[in-house]
Amino acid sequence: MGILDDAKEVADTAGRKIKDAFEDTTDRIGDKVDEVKADAEVKKAEADRDSVQKRNEIKEELRD
Repeated sequence: MGILDDAKEVADTAGRKIKDAFEDTTDRIGDKVDEVKADAEVKKAEADRDSVQKRNEIKEELRD
């Protein structure tokens, strides 16, 4: 029975390592997706800010 027990233990350990690696990979992918989304939101906010500034400049020029 010792060989079977050892094989089972090795299989369990390998299974846990594969599961942990999979979970780590999915976490990393999720983190990268969140990072890309945040960068896109920042770029959109900066573009909106620039647009508002330009509109305000044009309005100010028209007032003069």
